[in-house]
Amino acid sequence: MKTLIRGEKVKLSDYTPVVAIDVELAIDAPFEIDFSCFCLNEQRQLTDDRYMVFYNQLASPNQEIRLQQQGTKSQFSIDLSKMPSNLPNLVFTAAIDGPQSMNQIRSGSFVVKANGETIFTYTFMPSDFKEQKAIIIGEVYFKSQWRVASIGQGFDGGLAALLTSFGGKIAEETAPITATVLTPPINEKKVMLEKKMKQEAPHLLDLSKKALVSLEKVGLQQHAAKVAICLDISGSMSTLYKSGKIQHFVERILALGTRFDDDGSIDVFLFGKNAHDAGELTITNCQSFINGLLKKYPLEGSTYYSKAITMIRKHYIGSSSHRKNPFPQDIPVYVMFVTDGDTFDRDQTTKQIVNASFEPIFWQFMAIDETRRGLFGSSRQSQFKYLEQLDNLDGRYIDNAGFFSVKDPAAIPDDELYDLLMNEYPKWVKEAKENGLMMK
Repeated sequence: MKTLIRGEKVKLSDYTPVVAIDVELAIDAPFEIDFSCFCLNEQRQLTDDRYMVFYNQLASPNQEIRLQQQGTKSQFSIDLSKMPSNLPNLVFTAAIDGPQSMNQIRSGSFVVKANGETIFTYTFMPSDFKEQKAIIIGEVYFKSQWRVASIGQGFDGGLAALLTSFGGKIAEETAPITATVLTPPINEKKVMLEKKMKQEAPHLLDLSKKALVSLEKVGLQQHAAKVAICLDISGSMSTLYKSGKIQHFVERILALGTRFDDDGSIDVFLFGKNAHDAGELTITNCQSFINGLLKKYPLEGSTYYSKAITMIRKHYIGSSSHRKNPFPQDIPVYVMFVTDGDTFDRDQTTKQIVNASFEPIFWQFMAIDETRRGLFGSSRQSQFKYLEQLDNLDGRYIDNAGFFSVKDPAAIPDDELYDLLMNEYPKWVKEAKENGLMMK
């Protein structure tokens, strides 16, 4: 093991033949620290924000870099053999989001490991810094071969200032273009949204990270969409509401919404005998939302899908009329439609789904089908044959609906749920773009 002093540079190959390494960052402080890895080009600019690995994006596009966070320590697992040749500089930073400064930490370390063995270590103290909000701790970079440098340089701004210094652009600005990559802009609003989740609803942050993993599997980690949830409030749903299972489920959908939409909210619609626009579910109001909703909207005695679909189309499109031609918009809408019973108005629902196929709205139906299996696991016929048949409806512009069923919405693991939610939607996004339903 070699102990590095501040500003020292060493060749990785002089100490290990492997290029699969772990970089561990740790700071002992009485406040929260955010660690990041910026993958920069030769001009030390961030040309693709997918290569900024931090709490809001736990892996680079091809898993070259993966971040694991454990308390005050963050570990970046890196396969240098897979790094794009146009990104030779991996810069490791720490930032504070609060009134504190780096001269208030107790100590910090930058450790490089190979095969689980420590090969380099660099430590720093509060006396190394002034009243600065960030540190450029160290680098792993390529110059004829891979090398490691200890930096220990204080930085006046926080995470946003680091982004700017490395050429990061906020969402409103034009994204830079390289010879091979059209760079998505860094959305500073989403960074701030993560901070808000940490403060007001920390349980959502874990769910949001799980949603991101499923989005990365299908290449939608940069995708933007509006998210809505449409809930059955027929009387048969009573037990599910009282048990807290629906409350937990809507929070999981909200977490998905934080990945698609940077305002940290989703729209909520209800249906039974009638349809209702129930407002927004947000990070701030999520923990008591369902209890308040049921006081305002008592459970009803019937189930009419088409009334809710009509309301949602009017809300996002401005009309629920018959369509024969595409109706494009900038941002698509993902509707999570939850029910435990068949609809009384199949014909009207079919017409609505057919007409909505010309609009940028995807309908993800989920049935809570507790009668799907009988005693001892014996099969019983599902009551949701109609929803299963939506994928084969004639007359639609494109396939705009997906369906799956669960026996218990609380029993399905988070990662499995998010995978199911992304089963058919990515194909719809591709077809919607190809067929002119999205203007961007």
